[in-house]
Amino acid sequence: MLRIYQNTYRRTARKAVVYSTKVACCNHSTLSRITSHPRRQQDNGSSRSHQRHEEFLLAGNPARGWQMPPPSRGYGMLVVRILRGALKLRYIVLGGAIGGGVSLSKKYEDWKDGLPDFKWLEDAMPQGERWSQFSRNLIEVGSLVKNAIDVAKDDLKAKTTVAALGITSDESRKKYEKLQSQVETLQTEIMNVQIKYQKELEKMEKENRELRQQYLILKSNKKTTAKKIKKSLIDMYSEVLDELSGYDTGYTMADHLPRVVVVGDQSSGKTSVLESIAKARIFPRGSGEMMTRAPVKVTLAEGPYHVAQFRDSDREYDLTKESDLQELRRDVEFRMKASVRGGKTVSNEVISMTVKGPGLQRMVLVDLPGIISTMTVDMASDTKDSIHQMTKHYMSNPNAIILCIQDGSVDAERSNVTDLVMQCDPLGRRTIFVLTKVDLAEELADPDRIRKILSGKLFPMKALGYYAVVTGRGRKDDSIDAIRQYEEDFFKNSKLFHRRGVIMPHQVTSRNLSLAVSDRFWKMVRETIEQQADAFKATRFNLETEWKNNFPRLRESGRDELFDKAKGEILDEVVTLSQISAKKWDDALNAKLWEKLSNYVFETIYLPAAQSDSFNTMVDIKLRQWAEQALPAKSVEAGWEALQLEFISLMERSKKTQDHDGIFDQLKSAVVDEAIRRHSWEDKAIDMLRVIQLNTLEDRFVHDKQEWDSAVKFLETSVNAKLVQTEETLAQMFGPGPMRRFTHWQYLTQDQQKRRGVKNELDKILKNDTKHLPTLTHDELTTVRKNLQRDNVDVDTDYIRQTWFPVYRKHFLQQALQRAKDCRKAYYLYTQQGAECEISCSDVVLFWRIQQVIKITGNALRQQVINREARRLDKEIKAVLDEFSDDEEKKGYLLTGKRVLLAEELIKVRQIQEKLEEFINSLNQEK
Repeated sequence: MLRIYQNTYRRTARKAVVYSTKVACCNHSTLSRITSHPRRQQDNGSSRSHQRHEEFLLAGNPARGWQMPPPSRGYGMLVVRILRGALKLRYIVLGGAIGGGVSLSKKYEDWKDGLPDFKWLEDAMPQGERWSQFSRNLIEVGSLVKNAIDVAKDDLKAKTTVAALGITSDESRKKYEKLQSQVETLQTEIMNVQIKYQKELEKMEKENRELRQQYLILKSNKKTTAKKIKKSLIDMYSEVLDELSGYDTGYTMADHLPRVVVVGDQSSGKTSVLESIAKARIFPRGSGEMMTRAPVKVTLAEGPYHVAQFRDSDREYDLTKESDLQELRRDVEFRMKASVRGGKTVSNEVISMTVKGPGLQRMVLVDLPGIISTMTVDMASDTKDSIHQMTKHYMSNPNAIILCIQDGSVDAERSNVTDLVMQCDPLGRRTIFVLTKVDLAEELADPDRIRKILSGKLFPMKALGYYAVVTGRGRKDDSIDAIRQYEEDFFKNSKLFHRRGVIMPHQVTSRNLSLAVSDRFWKMVRETIEQQADAFKATRFNLETEWKNNFPRLRESGRDELFDKAKGEILDEVVTLSQISAKKWDDALNAKLWEKLSNYVFETIYLPAAQSDSFNTMVDIKLRQWAEQALPAKSVEAGWEALQLEFISLMERSKKTQDHDGIFDQLKSAVVDEAIRRHSWEDKAIDMLRVIQLNTLEDRFVHDKQEWDSAVKFLETSVNAKLVQTEETLAQMFGPGPMRRFTHWQYLTQDQQKRRGVKNELDKILKNDTKHLPTLTHDELTTVRKNLQRDNVDVDTDYIRQTWFPVYRKHFLQQALQRAKDCRKAYYLYTQQGAECEISCSDVVLFWRIQQVIKITGNALRQQVINREARRLDKEIKAVLDEFSDDEEKKGYLLTGKRVLLAEELIKVRQIQEKLEEFINSLNQEK
């Protein structure tokens, strides 16, 4: 409809323009009629005659000759005529514009009146802020629909894959499992990237805070004294447990410090109980699926603000804000998935976090994965056993408080956790039993049965206390305050928990449960902490004694300290790399270049050109093709290998020094190998070298005697090297000579004897024709065969050609050496006669051109190494060192041995023992 209105508007505008033009013409004709009126003509008669008289005077009278009118009068009349024409044009334009404007305005009003009424749109469409909100809602709906479509596509794709593979057969199931493992691998890689990004983000946030603090200090220009913040008892105790979580010892001593271990069947409500105690919904939710995949240590402490914080992060989550709660749950889920590796379903890595807030009871709780009785297809085969072993490990601590969670809405006989708890604590001296979902149990279960459970008469398991709690109404959006209010209202109005006073009031609600658990926790801590501190003190003494006996002259250096020392040595070697002299770089680069290029020069350029009639033309063609295609890339490859060899040689030379520590060798090799694998030469270097090499090869004239002698020497050295290789090939082919056979008691094989017979015949051919072509003719092959047949040696033509190739190469190289000797003193003859020189020195000119290319290329590569590549390699090495420093597993693999392991254990035990003593002192002061 809008397009129709636009077209109508354009047509009307065009009609208005035409109409305005007509009006302007009409006004012009009207003005003409007014001017031609009789009365007007009489008034203008004298002016017209006067005008004709002026034109006559201006044109001149041929009969009377030219008479010049007065200058002032002529100029005045000219001005009058110009003004009159301008005024007439003004009237015409003004009249046309006015008439056209009036007509256009009238047409526009008529067209506007003809349009339909759109006022109903103002009522239907929202205006202002309503329109902005409406737009945002549309965008959100669109994104939701897109996500739903993507999820549907993924589900359909997965179903199609399963259907296509045919899961019923074993072979198809293996294919499906393989695809599933690939997907899990990709997910693991994505998680690793996210972990790396999270660490970088936290590092930047920390640096930002430090810079902010420095800025505020400088701005205020006041001296501030750093005050040591006094830690609370529970924080100090939590730090001790964090240290113990990474402690692994070869001694019999184990971690027996108290903590509250939360165990229960899957979906029994143990996580909800922990959240109710913490007064915040801090864990991710899932309907029927396993959400807790790793132990989560939660340290509860009282504080003015309700916040949460991970041990390895400085960020605080405000638990009073729903946005922070969502981010916290997402981070917890992400850390759980990141801790699961190698196709496992659960992990032993502890996720440590602290929750502070008003009214929270001080304690340390460990939430474990729920115990399962049946595994699903997406779980690892050892998931059930892994969860059982993990649960037993935490409950076997004789000082651990077991918080046994039982789902009250299901039959008690279906519980798996009670048997495990009874095995670890048969007397029930450190077990607290919690019955959850009693609001559902009241409707479904027998009241007498619930009373028996809470009085300890149904299960053979014994406990210190029995508690009943309500963990929610089945709504995911309910807050902890709403759940607690619902719990209190339920127990106030419940007939089950008030009949005959069977259930004591202190046995219900999460609040009473948290008070009881906290009291028992601190009682256990005070009873056992001194004993644990003495155990660690004895362990520290034993480790220090062992260190003094094995490493009396060394201090205890842990992996982090050793890594920093190795990092400094590696970076020092990188600095040394930039201090290598230019001459040494030139020698190394030229040697590596010729090593890379020599085979191509001989096989593709020199030998084929020597076989042709036009040596120089063939050389020019081959050299240009080489410089345009393979030479630049080969040169860059040679430069990179030279840089690599120089750096490795520096590292090897450092091993020969007196203060060298062999414990760093494996780490240094791994860092250098990884940096070299990542490093690549700049792409633009190839194009730059191509231009330089093409220009260098265009020069075909040796400029002075010194360069000539250098080229002759280069030719002789190169040919001698090839001749040595050829003689080694011939020695393997023909066997040892008579003297060696006599002195070393060696014999010729049957094949070597045949080869020697063929060689003798080929030597005769070369002796008769010293300038023989590189290939044998058919007649020559036939002659060789017949001569051998006389000696009862039968060979085919291919056998003869295989023998001919190294024999002829040796002959050719010997002739090349002779030509080089002849050309030593032929420089001045070459400068006078050029290519027509009596002595053929084209070989020398070719190798002079190759030598110049190598020199120029080596110089360019040296500048590239010093100015760019050494710095880029330095950056790569620093990046690898930073990555290795964050990878504890890799550091443990690269820095190993008895010295490292013993030092690590000693440092760890020392830290734990010192923290325990600090905690005990604070605990005694509180008493």
